[in-house]
Amino acid sequence: MLQPVHQSPQATPTIPAQRSAAREDETGPWHSEAVCRRDEAGLFFAPSKEPTAARLSREQAAKRVCARCPVMVECREHALVLPEPYGVWGGLTAAERRVVLARRRRREAATAATGEAAPVSKIA
Repeated sequence: MLQPVHQSPQATPTIPAQRSAAREDETGPWHSEAVCRRDEAGLFFAPSKEPTAARLSREQAAKRVCARCPVMVECREHALVLPEPYGVWGGLTAAERRVVLARRRRREAATAATGEAAPVSKIA
């Protein structure tokens, strides 16, 4: 989901070169292998006022693209760490990522309370 939402050239904000470079360094090299780089960004990001049935269908199509991506786990972790508030990243919608983050916070709180080491999980 590294492609920006398509906008008209007049609406495209100017991003200083320093910010772009910093963002590139943060994401790491995994993004060059992402399958979604060859797909339409609209598949991964909702248009405004999208009907529920259309959104669900679009998200399922995006998840099918993610399922065949060799860097899906890296993409997902990127979206969870930042956190990315919109779109399908690493096969998860924004709502699904919020659930994963909430589970992680609960697990971390529980392990902090008991003093035990938490099992490491990339997904939840």
